[in-house]
Amino acid sequence: MTHTVESLAHVPASEVRAIIRGGEWDSPTSGVSLGYAQANMIVLPRDWAYDFLLYATRNPKPCPILDVTEAGDPEAKLIAPGSDVRTDLPRYRIWENGNLVEEPTDIKSAWRDDLVAFMIGCSFSFESALLEAGIGIRHIEENVNVPMYLTKIPCLPAGRFSGNVVMSMRPIPHNQVVKATTCTARFPSVHGAPLHIGDPSVIGVKDINRPEFGDPVTIHPGETTVFWACGVTPQAAVMKSKPPFAITHAPGHMFIADKRDSDYAVF
Repeated sequence: MTHTVESLAHVPASEVRAIIRGGEWDSPTSGVSLGYAQANMIVLPRDWAYDFLLYATRNPKPCPILDVTEAGDPEAKLIAPGSDVRTDLPRYRIWENGNLVEEPTDIKSAWRDDLVAFMIGCSFSFESALLEAGIGIRHIEENVNVPMYLTKIPCLPAGRFSGNVVMSMRPIPHNQVVKATTCTARFPSVHGAPLHIGDPSVIGVKDINRPEFGDPVTIHPGETTVFWACGVTPQAAVMKSKPPFAITHAPGHMFIADKRDSDYAVF
């Protein structure tokens, strides 16, 4: 069966995970299982896990932790009982000493008994709220991955980890920027309100049409570039801090949890 974002938009998270596990979907997950929370992932050896936990705690805006697995256990018990983080994401990245070495569609052969998975909040989780508020999402409209940029904004270092914040960008009509900010501020566990609005050069983005991760999108006259903290930030830390081994999601290819977006709304 051929699946599309439209055909999967209202399919429950557990069913989409089964589709992904069966090798029937390896594309970005924005617009899939609307209403269900999505998560970024970073997997590290146990002897690096505390350093990352401290890094995430010091940088909660780009690295909000939703769940942490037991060492060697691939089940994200808190956000998706019965899941398997080795097979339930559409695409992964495997890193050695900070270098990307492989982008597989499952990581069973790479899994080890000492690995700990951190599930990090994702801005895809608040896109349903934006859509319900009548705010269009350009990367869904254009059927591409969300653009993500490595900024010059540093994270607070912790242990062996350091790096800069990655931000995702959505063009928003000028008259809807306040509404978009208000909508997303309700979801601090999945990045919350924007970190930057307006001139990309202020945060170190040299070319808005050349994101470091994801795809460029059309920016129409009368629209403002709005930037949210992004859960690809741990990948920037991996590239800079060079742990001997790490696994992450491929940018835009998220874990879809059984938790609802509304579970993370604060008001």
